[in-house]
Amino acid sequence: MTGVVSHCMTPEFIPLWAIISDIHSNLEALLAVGEDIENHNVERVICLGDIVGYGPNPCECVDAVRDACDIVILGNHDQGALFDPEGFNNSAERAIFWTRAQLENAEGPHAEERWEFLSSRPRRIEENRFLFVHGSARHPLNEYVFPEDVYNERKMERIFQLVPQYCFQGHTHVPGVFTEDYKFFSPTDVGHRYQFDATKAVVNVGSVGQPRDGDWRACYILLDPGDETKAPSMEYRRVEYDVETTIKKIHAVPELDRFLGDRLRDGR
Repeated sequence: MTGVVSHCMTPEFIPLWAIISDIHSNLEALLAVGEDIENHNVERVICLGDIVGYGPNPCECVDAVRDACDIVILGNHDQGALFDPEGFNNSAERAIFWTRAQLENAEGPHAEERWEFLSSRPRRIEENRFLFVHGSARHPLNEYVFPEDVYNERKMERIFQLVPQYCFQGHTHVPGVFTEDYKFFSPTDVGHRYQFDATKAVVNVGSVGQPRDGDWRACYILLDPGDETKAPSMEYRRVEYDVETTIKKIHAVPELDRFLGDRLRDGR
């Protein structure tokens, strides 16, 4: 993924931001997304956390994200690798302990740098009208906001109260846009493109390495951040990758449950 950010912009192209999340140690998916990003006029890459967990290449993914991304938020699996995991099911917990061992036992010049990088990640970053978190504006690290939460108006009201104007998050691995009037639009609902307006919006950018919306392809967004005279707009991108290689790698690790690989085929 090195060199994913293009700083060579021309007047006919609008500089974009790429926002990725939930890589989960899936190197094949991450590299494929990096190649797709290179085909666009991207000036910033933002990662919303969960670089590690579930997948077979935690060290390589941390290195790639550290080298390529301008902003990296802490995810709950990243924190779980640093400290004792809380609230994880047995399979996720086993994967986190294996991930921690890979980071602890790694050799080479980047071993210590990986720990320092993960441990220094912020839980939220707010830039003017944009908020970047892993979970939600209310609980940045670990609150899930699912599509069906639009029916929980009290929850959504409290979350939107904390959103400056536009919030970008991951964590559920289910991409889509939540609007201030408590509606949810999947990428297919909006033709994979969304034009923001003056109202607030919460965007789940989907997952690079563990999609769970029934589409196995890696998911991320390209954002035109707009300016004082123009509202932002965005595009959902789906990227094919060598999923069978990732599955074989997971199956080869006894500490990683086989279904963590098998479910990649179905995007579940």
